[in-house]
Amino acid sequence: MRISKPIKFLVAILVCLLAGFIGSLFTTPSIPTWYESLNKPSFNPPNWLFAPVWTTLYVLMGISAYMIWEKSSRYKSSNTALKIFFVQLVLNSIWSMLFFGLRNPLYGFIGIVLLWFAILFTMLKFYRISKKAAYLLVPYILWVSFASLLNFYILILN
Repeated sequence: MRISKPIKFLVAILVCLLAGFIGSLFTTPSIPTWYESLNKPSFNPPNWLFAPVWTTLYVLMGISAYMIWEKSSRYKSSNTALKIFFVQLVLNSIWSMLFFGLRNPLYGFIGIVLLWFAILFTMLKFYRISKKAAYLLVPYILWVSFASLLNFYILILN
């Protein structure tokens, strides 16, 4: 059965948003309690900024994944690229579990470093198939780079 383009597009975005929702199950309860009590660096953004940034990033990730999915009939490497994408998506949710769920900045830092490399690997695989799909992940890796620095400072300060 062939899936229509609009359904693929919607599924790709919803899968990414689902990863964000899963992460939020661990994040949201910890923000007003544990996270609020942490010593944070001066460059820590306000809490309200995280939800719109992550939502935007998940939508961009979904569009990127859709673009690769659409090329899967022409590029055999698309399936491998999408599997790697899925791994980084799982690592994305795991970071929330490690940092916020377990309330452990050290485990969170280890997780976010793994996530960063998975994003980079995804981008490299996507680039071979669609440069535009890879470029759509640039804001994501930049934000995760910033989040890694933030996670590191929280680890050091606490």
